[in-house]
Amino acid sequence: MADLRGREVVVVTGASGGVGRAAARRFGRRGAAVAVLARGETGLDGAADDVRAAGGVALPIEVDLADHQQVEAAAARVEAELGQIDTWVNVAMSSVFAPFTQIAPEEYERVTEVTYLGYVYATRAALDRMLPRDRGTIVQVGSALGYRGIPLQSAYCAAKHALRGFHDSLRAELRHDGSAVSVTMVTLPAVNTPQFDWLLSRLPNRPQPVPPIYQPEVAADSITYAADHPQRREYWVGGSTVATILGNKIAPGLLDRYLGRTGYASQQTAEPHDPDAPANLWRPADGPGGRDFGAHGRFAERSSPRSYQVWASRHHGLLGAAAGLAALGGLVRLLRR
Repeated sequence: MADLRGREVVVVTGASGGVGRAAARRFGRRGAAVAVLARGETGLDGAADDVRAAGGVALPIEVDLADHQQVEAAAARVEAELGQIDTWVNVAMSSVFAPFTQIAPEEYERVTEVTYLGYVYATRAALDRMLPRDRGTIVQVGSALGYRGIPLQSAYCAAKHALRGFHDSLRAELRHDGSAVSVTMVTLPAVNTPQFDWLLSRLPNRPQPVPPIYQPEVAADSITYAADHPQRREYWVGGSTVATILGNKIAPGLLDRYLGRTGYASQQTAEPHDPDAPANLWRPADGPGGRDFGAHGRFAERSSPRSYQVWASRHHGLLGAAAGLAALGGLVRLLRR
């Protein structure tokens, strides 16, 4: 084991692919000891290799975030092998692409357990260790869909709405107690991740993110920034996130009609869905015998490597407001089509 003295200790859930994978790599680049948590053995090994190649120390742990006992055991192992946890980042998610009436109750339950309760269990495990020391940071990765539900993703949208409520309540409680432990949120737009190739889908065509799409490194940069500046309640990534939030506050009825008209087609490509495509709801697609999906999905040519809204979200005042108004103007133009 490498010398861990002086190294930041970070836990990243959902680290085997997508945003979690990119975030783990970013923390590794700054020399952190990173515990990468996920279900998929193959993807975890790849994530650990990424962290080490970037200059960090990696500890891969197979864990199902829907099981609070596994989460607690993982947290205990991290502190036993790496040291006291400085930062815990919750990214793990699952979903089902389908109309609500085509999602079985047990599938809905599973998505909720992973995408919402997994954050609750992980946050509890982190706080049990951070509160007695009165230090530490928890970063929750949220979504613009936590402000505005869209068709074909009701389970995921509901979980992200629940996460936002949990986040607000917890922040208020920590302030009441005068705790130095910080909790912040990074709210994401559409990101080019493997989820569109490994989530359970009952759509006739292959699922896709709704543009504008950003590369996972854009999200990872915001996560590491939030870890260093956790005083803010929330950081927004992408102008589309601001447009979604403002549009839902100002014109929710218009959004209902617009999404009812366009929300099905905009989330599907012209390619037929492969009935043999992997589905990681119950078993990891990157487990034994599976492949390492990495951080990126198949939409690289349509994805931006930067977001100007990231800069605006980090700064208060007129520039941030101007960025928000510009995003809202784009939404208005979109609704007029």
